Parts: sequence; structure tokens; C-alpha cells
Amino acid sequence: MQHDTLWNEAVAFTRAKSPASFEQWFSGVQFDGMTDGIVSLRARDEFVREWVDQHFLPTLVDFLRSQTGWSVQVAWCVGGDLDHPVAMGNGQAALPVRPRAMMPDRPIPQRPHPGEGGDLDEAPRSSPPVSQRSPGYGSYGHNGSHGHNGTSGHASGNGKATPAPIEGLNPKYTFGNFVVGPSNQLAHAAAIAAAGGGGPRHNPLFLCGGTGLGKTHLVHAVAHRFRAERPSSRILYVSAEKFVNEFVQGLQEGRMNEFRARYRERCDLLLVDDIQFLASKTQTQEEFFHAFNALHQADKQIIVTSDKYPQQLEKMEERLVSRFSWGLVADIQGPELETRVAILRKKAQLEEIELADEVVLFLAQTIRSNVRELEGTLIRLAAKSSLLSKQIDLEFARAELALTSNPRASEAGVDDIQRVVCHHFKLRTSDLLSKDRHKSIAFARHVAMYLCKQRLKCSFPELGRAFGNRDHTTVMSAVRKVEALRGSDPEVRAHLEALERKLGTNAD
Repeated sequence: MQHDTLWNEAVAFTRAKSPASFEQWFSGVQFDGMTDGIVSLRARDEFVREWVDQHFLPTLVDFLRSQTGWSVQVAWCVGGDLDHPVAMGNGQAALPVRPRAMMPDRPIPQRPHPGEGGDLDEAPRSSPPVSQRSPGYGSYGHNGSHGHNGTSGHASGNGKATPAPIEGLNPKYTFGNFVVGPSNQLAHAAAIAAAGGGGPRHNPLFLCGGTGLGKTHLVHAVAHRFRAERPSSRILYVSAEKFVNEFVQGLQEGRMNEFRARYRERCDLLLVDDIQFLASKTQTQEEFFHAFNALHQADKQIIVTSDKYPQQLEKMEERLVSRFSWGLVADIQGPELETRVAILRKKAQLEEIELADEVVLFLAQTIRSNVRELEGTLIRLAAKSSLLSKQIDLEFARAELALTSNPRASEAGVDDIQRVVCHHFKLRTSDLLSKDRHKSIAFARHVAMYLCKQRLKCSFPELGRAFGNRDHTTVMSAVRKVEALRGSDPEVRAHLEALERKLGTNAD
């Protein structure tokens, strides 16, 4: 089904729920296109965006998801002329229209970056999520017609250049296949903007988080989207290890001019995975520093991923750490239960695996560490069930996980509990480990200590070290305080019960 036809059907379905109200509000909304499950909408003003977002989008998005199976997300832009609003505002439906081009070929001014030494922990929180800010699309021009290695695309039979393939990309890693939840919402919205899908663009975009949480998926999705919209663009996707190897090879073979031209001149989008690998490699860091400067000055998008925040990168030059913080630092945390359930359902759909709801819930509650392990377990169960000609029911799933899992693998660790508590109270892990004594942060810290003690049976000194090297007496006091409040304060008890549900069954 064509995207514009699908959109018109979704509009008709949503309008039927409340025609008069729909006409009033959607006369201030414009549909600008849909790609990879990302619906781009433009609102006349922030008030219209907020009302439509709250009262109409759940119905509209549910319809699109039911018809496509995609993980549909909405990218908002606010302000600007509405050439073809969704509704006329006079009780009559607007004529179905095809969306205008989502990425106009016009440059946008480079956002000024903050001074070099800003507070890193505050960087991701300095502004609201990309989908809630305005104005305009985050698009920018490109030049040249070279492939990802700086070589020209191949000519097809009709004389038009076919873009060279981008080495190392997984075709399944698209925005449409990415499941969004509270743990990755900011990173996802920033990646869409970096690809030109709507919202202010941040340069560089620094994605950080533990292994298997979706950083690489987002990077590949940006590359796919960027290439689809700009076929002649020159995209470089490399791991930091490969960058090092290419640099060494360039030195050995006397081809440094070619290496520098590749990364400084013949590149419109640079994507670097696992930047922490550059640590302690002084010469390579020097080379990457100059490549970064050249691309940033030319307003070429740079995206890097890491398993740590920039200021936690050991043996990394301070000037590089500073530049990584110029744009946006977006972290990805471990997915909460609801997101794990959605990920399993999405993966099962993509791989055509029949999975009962009770099996999905069991797997989501049992495997908490990361998305990669979650998906890997599902594929392993599917392969085993196919070989044995058995259905993947709850009994089969339990038996297989008991054979392959570490006896304590299903239990949350200190890091897991800290992440869940941070998500619940809308804080960062760095807040929990900091010396900040603000009431809300201190309470969340005490709750996390209490849950760790109750579920993991850690010693007080161990917990003290895990919470920013605090004295064990501080942990003892916190645990006792929360224990007392649990019995006397209904609000505290509600928080604890909600957190325990997210963490699954008790460790005991």
C-alpha cells in the first residue's frame, strides 16, 4: 500500500471518531511524509501540536501500526506555512494529497555549540526531546556524487548513477524496525533529526550506552535514511578499530593524503562505532581530531557511539572529549519491561515466529540485560523448536532457558536496579552516583540502595562502592529509612511496588 493512501485511510479512521473536533485541530496540521515508519507532521503552533499529540495521535498511530506492523513514530515540526493542511477547518475534509518532499535541498544554519568545558551530565537534559522543539526540518545540503569511499557510483542501464553500497550496514537496522521506549526515546528522536527526518539537528550526535542496547541499530538507520533521501551522498560508516587500521595502513603505504581526503573532504556523513577504541592511541586521535574539525566546519553530520559518556573516556585527549560534547550526548539505557515485550513481538513478527503472549512476557521478565541477548534468545528458541518440531510454549521456553542460562542470569544486578530506578524517577545514573543531596535525587538513591540490599543481598560496603564510593554507614542509614517508610508511607510503598514489578519477581 502506498504511504499516502495508507495515511489517508488513517486520517479517515481517526476523523470518524470525532469529526467536528478533528476538523478544528487538523486544520492546523500538515502531513509531510512517511518513511521507514516515521510520520513527519508540521503543526501551526506548539498549542496545536500538543493537543493533537495527546488527543488524536494514539488512535492514528495505532491504526498505522495495525495496518503495517511497523514501530510507527511521529516526528513533529512546529511553525512555517501549511501548504496542504489535513483538514479545511470548515467541516469539510481536505482533498487527499501526496506529501511534499520531506527534505528540501536548502542548508540550515549550524547550531552554535556551547563552550568547551560545559557540564556533560547536563548536556542531554538542556533541552526537550527533538520531537517537541521547533522550528524547521533538520536538513542540510550535500555536494558531489561519490560513493562511500569517495568513488563514483556505478552507472545503470538508463544512464543514471546508482549509489555505491555502504559497507557494513545491516539492511534490517532501519527506523521502522526500531522499538522506541523511555530508555531510548531521546537517542531515537535525535537520530531521526540527524538523518533529516524532522527537528533541529545536533552535530555531533554522541550516542552512549552499554552493549546490545541499540546504538548500532540507530547508526545504521541514519545511514539508510540518509542514502534513501540523498542517493549521491557520500557516507562513511566505520568502527573506531577500522579507522585505526586504515590509519596505520596509510602510514605504512605512504597514502596519508588519500586517507585524509577520504575522511576530511569526500564525506557528507561520518558514522563511527565504539569511539572508546581510540583511547591511548595518540597519533590516531590526532588524525581523528583534524577529520572531525574539517567535517564540523563544513557542516557535515558526525555521529559517534560509545559505551561511556565522553568525560568517562579514559586516555582520550581532552580536546576530543570537549568536541564530543558540542552537540548532543544522548544515552541509551537498558529497556524496561514494556519495551522488552515490544522488542520481542517486533522481532517475532520480522522472523515470522509464532509466540504466545505468556511466552513473550516470560522472556521479557527473565532476560533484562540487553536487546541483543533478548533477540538472540528468541532466535535460539525458534531454531530449537524447528529442529525438534515442537511449539514454543511456556513449558518449552522455561526448559530451554534453564539449560542455557546461568542460574542467576535472570536476576537484576546493581546496574540494572540503578537503571530502573532512574527511569522511574526520570533521573540519570550519574545523578544517582553523584554527591547531589537534592531531596528528589537523595530519595531515589535511597530507594535504589534499599532494592539492591533486599534483592541482591550485597554487603553494605559493596553497595557503598557501587553508589559513588559512599561510606557503608550511609547505605545502612538509607536502607533503614526506606524500610521504615515502606510501612508508614503509602506513596513510598507505591513507588517500591511499581519498581518491583518492573524488576520482575523477587530474588528470593
